[in-house]
Amino acid sequence: MKLAFIGLGVMGFPMAGHLKAAGHEVSVFNRSPDKARRWAEQHGGRAGASIAETVAGAELVALCVGNDDDVRQVVAEALPAMAEDAIVVDHTTASAKVAREMAERARALGRWFVDAPVSGGQAGAENGQLTIMIGGDEAPVARATQVMAAYARAMRRIGGPGSGQLAKMVNQICIAGTLQGLAEAVHFAKCSGADTQAVFEAISKGAAQSWQMDNRWATMVEGKYDYGFAVDWMRKDLSLVLDEARANGAHLALTALVDQFYSEVQAMGGRRWDTSSLAARLEDRRRGR
Repeated sequence: MKLAFIGLGVMGFPMAGHLKAAGHEVSVFNRSPDKARRWAEQHGGRAGASIAETVAGAELVALCVGNDDDVRQVVAEALPAMAEDAIVVDHTTASAKVAREMAERARALGRWFVDAPVSGGQAGAENGQLTIMIGGDEAPVARATQVMAAYARAMRRIGGPGSGQLAKMVNQICIAGTLQGLAEAVHFAKCSGADTQAVFEAISKGAAQSWQMDNRWATMVEGKYDYGFAVDWMRKDLSLVLDEARANGAHLALTALVDQFYSEVQAMGGRRWDTSSLAARLEDRRRGR
């Protein structure tokens, strides 16, 4: 297929590479032109000079940008230049509201919009092992999944436009709560003087086991927080969650509390630390700061 990819950050750069490796014709665009040129040199695709030029005639345009406003801007520029009946696949973690808005705008121009936020982090993008939560009409989703298979481990259509973003919000609620529990567990074990490795080996095969425990227990014990998804990004995602909760009446006391804890991590200088840095906040308090 003739494809375009907009947004070549730590996720988008390797995702676009998987599309090229799968045999598609791929053009890319990034606000920093050097990154697009580097991608083209590395993967043999084409770097566009503008969004409209990059997506001209494309059958599917994937994007992975920063926030709702970025999505609106890219989609507004891309839709008129795309092929008729083409699909926008948005991998940005954004609001369900903007997904519904963009789906309506695309339909009005004879195109389609699919919200498809991902989970799996930078490693998942690089290894082509992302989990994708999908919202959109059935026919374009069926076409889009054939393309997204290049970088997906699992894909699931949740429902109509916006439902993929709602599922991603559920994902972030789970992660925030799990990480706070894990941070407190590591903190408690260290305060008690326990052998943290022995404790991990004892509990990690039982009911307490999680991906976060398997992958972040040791790094939290060591105070290393440079393993992917940044605190700034998580706070952006949690703001979407809490906004949606205010609209739908959900009571998210723990999520709101963890969001507050992340604000304290930011104040400690941890804006770019990974999300397991909730443990750093507890260690900071232990030292009496």
